[in-house]
Amino acid sequence: MVKMERKPSHIQAPTYGKLVTVLSIDGGGIRGIIPAIILDYLESQLQELDGEDARLADYFDVISGTSTGGLVTAMLTAPDEKGRPLYAAKDIKPFYLDNCPKIFPQKGGWFGKIWKLIVSVFGPKYNGKYLHSLVKDELKQIRLKDTLTNVVIPTFDIKNLQPVIFSTFEAKRCPKMDPYLSDICIGTSAAPTYLPAHNFQIEDPKQGTEPPTEYNLIDGGVAANNPTLVAITQVTKQIFDHNPDFSLIKPTDFQRFLVISIGTGAAKNEKKYDSIQAAKWGIFRWLFNKSSTPLIEVFSQSSADMVDLHNSVVFQALHSEDSYLRIQDDSLAGTVSSVDIATKENLENLVKTGENLLEKQVSRVNLGTGVSEPVANSGSNKDALKRFAKLLSDEKKLRDLKSPVTGHQQKLDQSNA
Repeated sequence: MVKMERKPSHIQAPTYGKLVTVLSIDGGGIRGIIPAIILDYLESQLQELDGEDARLADYFDVISGTSTGGLVTAMLTAPDEKGRPLYAAKDIKPFYLDNCPKIFPQKGGWFGKIWKLIVSVFGPKYNGKYLHSLVKDELKQIRLKDTLTNVVIPTFDIKNLQPVIFSTFEAKRCPKMDPYLSDICIGTSAAPTYLPAHNFQIEDPKQGTEPPTEYNLIDGGVAANNPTLVAITQVTKQIFDHNPDFSLIKPTDFQRFLVISIGTGAAKNEKKYDSIQAAKWGIFRWLFNKSSTPLIEVFSQSSADMVDLHNSVVFQALHSEDSYLRIQDDSLAGTVSSVDIATKENLENLVKTGENLLEKQVSRVNLGTGVSEPVANSGSNKDALKRFAKLLSDEKKLRDLKSPVTGHQQKLDQSNA
């Protein structure tokens, strides 16, 4: 008999499996190329196990991203006209190489540097017009609730001075939390001093009984440059809210979490600042120091490291450290550590950085010093990603088998084969 064709299905709920799977992507501007390389490798391993149509959105219960990571998250989870992810992971690197020079146009020579400095004093360094147009053209009318798996993207509302966490969980429950995915991406990418803040409104679905909900957003890195903990918190909230998808999971079941957290690199080894220098800085030097912005670097890196430290403590305390993988490169130097120097040479160096990071040994934060150190006998990040790909594949197969929808379909397929 002919095997029945069926449309690709969304990921089955964790209640049919053993794990809760989370993928998190840091913010970092053009350094989003680094996680793009890592994600491409992970997806290629899933394809070796489950076929070339496998996509990351098929395996993760939550994909979370901040700033440039939020854009990557949207690309991986937004549906195309066939109901599959808009982008495969392998397409993200060329997307960045093609568009970053237009998002962050570079003016050469001393005149260009002086002009950029003058512009930065009176407004954002870049007007954001190309980025806004690009994101809206790519994501069109796709709303947050339409994503192929659950998405969590942090932003910060500058008017209300509070974080706004956009999640698919909340979007399905509350229309006021279901904006266009393009607006979320523009908002979470609006890094202070680099790109303009983003304002939009969501009309009341009750047709005028309440005023529109207004958002005044800047970069999600202000709230959580490493959004891993935000993603885990959203899952915990679903457990407390008795979401049936998580009915068999307890809030303290960290042993059941499988987490991959991908950073965009840091320049810790460069040690380019010290307290003797910073003691003399005024507002101008905190915002402009050669080709960097120390104030932005400080709060974004401290945010990311605090989340990694918290997760490491929890997973190690529960003897589940092998279920948490943080991939980060602390050895960036020069223009490679910049979030906006989008020259051809620098972008190519970021590609090499991502490729080299795959070959580096797995690292884990030392709970005593707070410094990330290589883990003995752990293999490379490539090895770890292969192991995680097998776990993700096995989990997906288990859920498909136990789900009343896909499990029944599998039995039909086998009987019709």
